Amino acid sequence: MRSIPHVAIFTAACLFIPALDTVADDSLENWAHWRGHHGNGSSTTATPPTTWSEDQNIKWKVAIPGRGSGSPVVWGDQVFVVSAVGGDTPTRSAAKGKSGKGKGKGSKGRGASGPLPTLSFQLFCIDRQSGEIAWQKTATTAVPHEGTHQTNGYASASPCTDGERVYAHFGSRGLYCYDMQGSLLWSRDDFGQMQTRASFGEGSSPTLAGDKILVPWDHEGASALYALDKLTGQTVWQTERDEPTCWATPLVVAVGDRHQVILNGENYARSYDLATGQEIWRCGGQTQRPVASPVCSDGVAIIGSGFRGSFIGAFQLDGTGDIAGTEQVVWTTDDDTPDIASPLLSAGRLYYHKGKTGILSCVDATTGQPHFGPSRIDGVFSTYASPVAAGGYVYLTGRSGTTVVIKDAENLEIVATNSVGEGVDATPAPVGEQLFIRGEKHLFCIE
Repeated sequence: MRSIPHVAIFTAACLFIPALDTVADDSLENWAHWRGHHGNGSSTTATPPTTWSEDQNIKWKVAIPGRGSGSPVVWGDQVFVVSAVGGDTPTRSAAKGKSGKGKGKGSKGRGASGPLPTLSFQLFCIDRQSGEIAWQKTATTAVPHEGTHQTNGYASASPCTDGERVYAHFGSRGLYCYDMQGSLLWSRDDFGQMQTRASFGEGSSPTLAGDKILVPWDHEGASALYALDKLTGQTVWQTERDEPTCWATPLVVAVGDRHQVILNGENYARSYDLATGQEIWRCGGQTQRPVASPVCSDGVAIIGSGFRGSFIGAFQLDGTGDIAGTEQVVWTTDDDTPDIASPLLSAGRLYYHKGKTGILSCVDATTGQPHFGPSRIDGVFSTYASPVAAGGYVYLTGRSGTTVVIKDAENLEIVATNSVGEGVDATPAPVGEQLFIRGEKHLFCIE
């Protein structure tokens, strides 16, 4: 790894803010967003098991109809997932070989042929204790306006919740807000139709921040970042973005007395003022069609991409304008950076896969200097799910459904290798003494 360190790191507080008006303790005990309560992929409270199999440590599994790779979110005794139900959409098994490797979103061809299916876009609420479906709601029924990559479905964005409302985002099919009992409060389906790169499909997830919900809208048409009033769905601000298709999710961080929205992009990684939507800083260097979402700690945001190139940069949050070549760029590397899976930040250590592979690196988040790797992780060959950390361990999940558990430490130590017996593209959610894994056909509760 080549690491280019610069000046000392800005030390202002840097926290992901899943909901600024939510009681902090409640937020920490739940998993309200697919990146967790700090937005870095780590839980500070969960202690899930490190071993399981199809018949060991499975509290329950429930079949989820249709197809979706949006990650589960959890609040109290409710678990939420989304799915596109019906039609003849291609299955993951048709796109992978015996090794479990699948073609990534950067591959050519959408995989589907003939007319596009009529789909029911649904939100499911599962009882956390029993595994029974408490309620399911059809947000809309529609025929997609364009195809999708053979490894992607039509329900790839993850829901999010603040404990009072739950939000299901189906991209061009709209954003839907429900209360926790499943009553529709409002919806927005007027964003237009995304034209994604090579019809690879949609998948950016929204982010809750205080009284706003942020909706990223990067595609081959007019790209933008929206901030909506989370209670009404009305637009608070809309900022145009000169960016092509990007699948990343916004990260909200507190910097002094204001909040920044950090977002990846092919042209620039950028920061926006949460209150106004005005751009604060930008920096180039990312690769084509970025997917990985940012992480942040100690006043530094780390943003990377790894398709047709390789780049990760660590950026101080006190800059303005174009910060390329300035002291705000703390370190960068162009070796073995992630593509689909987002990096994990835990206890000052940054973990990430090389491209779409299972090859893992762990570096010091402050300096970019390596702790270990790049290291091949046996059993994890191709990755869409992002690593998560909980209870002193890191969970690495491959598309074949295998999860390798390693110590959350500076040295690579494999603890266990597990499988749920079906493909997994969604990121697991660690909550309490449980781990929730969204598989190709089922939602699993591991305890």
